Amino acid sequence: QVQLVESGGGLVQPGGSLRLSCAASGFTFSRYAMSWHRQAPGKERELVARITSDSESTNYADSVKGRFTISRDNAKNTVYLQMNSLKPEDTAVYYCSRKRPGVNRYDYWGQGTQVTVSS
Repeated sequence: QVQLVESGGGLVQPGGSLRLSCAASGFTFSRYAMSWHRQAPGKERELVARITSDSESTNYADSVKGRFTISRDNAKNTVYLQMNSLKPEDTAVYYCSRKRPGVNRYDYWGQGTQVTVSS
């Protein structure tokens, strides 16, 4: 069965960095675009970053452009989110997700990892 397992979240001070990882299993990882979303308390879940199956193209939310970088290693079935210059407003639960081919929807999600940015 499809599984997505996030790791790497935690508490970090403003201006700090974290690297999230998402280990995928149960499907041919290299055939799917992957994404990171986040959900802050009281807010809707939002797309943070997306990467195509071959890493040729990436997209970012305006709020994280220039600070976050999405990448993947198809040999390790893992997608990453490098987060730099973190701000308190980046505090959220971060979710890894698999994009359905041909449509702008996501069909599998991880359990999420908490990122808290606070001094």
